[in-house]
Amino acid sequence: MERIAVIGAILEQPEVSQKAFNETISPYRGIIKGRMGIPFDEVDIAVISLTLQGDLDTINALTGKLGNLPGVTVKTAVSGGPDKT
Repeated sequence: MERIAVIGAILEQPEVSQKAFNETISPYRGIIKGRMGIPFDEVDIAVISLTLQGDLDTINALTGKLGNLPGVTVKTAVSGGPDKT
């Protein structure tokens, strides 16, 4: 069953972590419906929000891969399952 999800990511020193972040999400472009990035140059941080539509296993796989990148912190919110009203 497909879910809607949002992954929020904070990249510390984005000039170092941005390339690996982009390479990690590239194979998942089929489930990524939107991306918003906000640079905070004064504190050397970037905040990226990804909106996804896909199955839970794929969403979790992407979240795990992003969370394992050095300098990247992620949190994910996922829509409820079929028993949610």
